Amino acid sequence: MKLLGATRRADATPHASALIEGLRDIGYSLETAVSDIIDNSVTAAARRIELITETHSEDPYIAIVDDGKGMTEVELIAAMRPGSQNPLAARDKPDLGRFGLGLKSASFSQCRRLTVVSRKQGQTCAAVWDLDDVAEMNEWAVQLPDQFTGISAIEHLGVNGTLILWQKLDRLTGGVAYNAAKRAEIINQRIAETERHLRLVFHRFMEEAKPLQILLNGRKLLSLDPFARKSPLTIIDPEERLALAGGEVEIQSFTLPHHKQISRMDWEDIAGPEGHLKSQGFYLYRGKRLIVYGTWFGLCRQSELTKLSRVRIDIPNSMDADWKIDVKKSSAQLPTIVRERLKKVIERIQAGSKRTYSKRGAKLVDEERLPIWNRIQADGNISYRPNIEHPAFASFAKTLTPELRRGFVNCIALVGASLPIETVHADMAGTAEQIVPDVLDEDALAQAVHATLSALSGAGKGIKEIISLMKDVDPFRSAWADTQRIIDATIETEEKR
Repeated sequence: MKLLGATRRADATPHASALIEGLRDIGYSLETAVSDIIDNSVTAAARRIELITETHSEDPYIAIVDDGKGMTEVELIAAMRPGSQNPLAARDKPDLGRFGLGLKSASFSQCRRLTVVSRKQGQTCAAVWDLDDVAEMNEWAVQLPDQFTGISAIEHLGVNGTLILWQKLDRLTGGVAYNAAKRAEIINQRIAETERHLRLVFHRFMEEAKPLQILLNGRKLLSLDPFARKSPLTIIDPEERLALAGGEVEIQSFTLPHHKQISRMDWEDIAGPEGHLKSQGFYLYRGKRLIVYGTWFGLCRQSELTKLSRVRIDIPNSMDADWKIDVKKSSAQLPTIVRERLKKVIERIQAGSKRTYSKRGAKLVDEERLPIWNRIQADGNISYRPNIEHPAFASFAKTLTPELRRGFVNCIALVGASLPIETVHADMAGTAEQIVPDVLDEDALAQAVHATLSALSGAGKGIKEIISLMKDVDPFRSAWADTQRIIDATIETEEKR
C-alpha cells in the first residue's frame, strides 16, 4: 500500500538479548530438540550419529556428533544465523529443515551455550552462541574460536562431520544445579525418554538398506516400528495415493495383532508409556521423518476397539504450509481436501481393529464352544449371564437335590447380576492387556475339564475337535499346559479301562 505524504523510517532491529531469549520458549522438549538437531545431520547425509552425555561432572553437557558432509566457516556462520533460510523457499527432497531456526531454537531451549564444530575435508571451524555473552554485549555476533583444544567430545569428530555441543544446561537440570547427584538423575531420566522418541521418529531411516545408525553413549539404538510390520499377523492394507497441487500424499493403514498374539515385550515397546489407546490413529511422516502420531485429527474418537488401527501418511516437504508444520516439527493440521478423503477411508481402516477384538470376543460366547457366559442383546442393551447349561455347572447340579439345585442356580444368577460392569469398563478403557483371567486351582480346573470332555464327547465330537474348541476359551486357554496334562491323563485312564 502506498502511503500519502512524507514518511520517515526508524531502526526497529530487535534487541539481540531480548529476542534470543525469546527463542528459548518456542516449546521444545528435550526429545523434540534432539530430533531437530538430528534432522540437520540427516540433511547433511550423515549415516552415523552419536549422542554423548556427561551428566556427573561440574559442567554437564550433551553432544551430538555426525559424520555428514560438514561445513566451511562461511557455511557455519550462515547456519548459526537465526532464520538462516526462508520457509517459503523450495528445498531438496531429503532436506528435513524448514525455517532455518531449528539448530538455534532447539539448542537454546535446553542450554545457554551452544558450540558447533564442523570439519569439511579435514578443515575445522567452530562457532559459539553464549547467551550470557549476548546479554552482556547485546549484539548479534557469534564467537569464532581459533583453538579447538578443550572442546568437549571433539575427539569423536571424523574427517567430515559436525559436533553440536550443549553446555550450561539450565533448562534441563530443573533448577537443581547445586545438587550434582540429583541433577544427573534428572538429565539421565530425560535422556531415557528421548531414546524411545528417537527410535520411533527416525525408525524408517534406521530400517533402510544402508541404515542410519544412532548411538547413545556408544550403544546402538534399534528402530521402533509402530506398525509391527515384521509380525506375520499384522494386517497391511494396500497403499493409496492422493495427488494434490503441492505434491503427492501416500496413505496406508495397518491393524496390529491382538496382544495375545505378540510378545509382551514387543507389545509394550510399540505402545510406549501412554499405552496403545493413546498410540492409535494417524502417523504423519514428512520425508520419512515422523512428525505427529497417536491422533485421529478430530475425525473420530480413540476407543478400545480401534486401538489396533494405525495409519501411515507420507507428505513431501513441499507441503509444509498446507499441513501447517510448526518450527519444532511436532505438530500439524489436516488440510481440508485430505480430511474429506480420510473420512471415506477411516471406517475401513478401523474395521480391521474392531474385527480383531470382536472375533476373539465372539469365541467366548460361541455356543459351539460351550461358553461360561452367554451374551444377551435385547431392547438395545447388552448383558452377560452365566451359562447354567455349561458342563461344569450342569454336571454338578445333577448331583444335588431339587432344593439344593434351586439354590445353586440362584447363586449362579446372583454372580451374573453382580458383574462389576463400571469397573471392567474403566479397566478395559485404560489397560485392557493387563486384565487376565483368575487362576483356578487343580481340583476346580480338573472338574471343569472332565465335565467339558464328557459333554463334548457325548455330542459326538472327536478329541482333536474338542481340544481345538477348549483351546480358544477360558479357563482352559489361560491354563493350557495344565489343561492339556489333565486331558492326556483322562484319555490314558479311559484307554486302560
